[in-house]
This record gives sequence, C-alpha cells and structure tokens, in this order.
Amino acid sequence: MLKLSDILVANQELDSFEELLPLVQAVALSGERFFRIDVKPPYPDTPDNWEDRLEVTFSGLIR
Repeated sequence: MLKLSDILVANQELDSFEELLPLVQAVALSGERFFRIDVKPPYPDTPDNWEDRLEVTFSGLIR
C-alpha cells in the first residue's frame, strides 16, 4: 500500500502540489494497487479539493 507520507518523505525536494501529482501517477503506473492519503501535502498551492485530485490521479482518471 502506497502512503502519501512515504512519497513526501522520499521526495522532500518538491516545492508544489503540482509537482507531486506526476509522482503519484508514476507509482500507480508501476503497479501499486492501493493508495492511502494519511497527511495533507504541505505546499502553499495545495488546493481545497486536494484529496479528490490525488485519488483521481492515482486511479488513472486523469493522464
């Protein structure tokens, strides 16, 4: 199971929410089947609908 916190810890060089999305998508494409959103991304551009956007990105509805 992929946890959002694992991505954030492993990629501390990220500066924005938009930079996070391709990483979430890449992990999903690598075969990960489950995604747990356990923390809120700490970026100033994190939108109000951030959970929905991460879930949609992981599930592949946006490419």
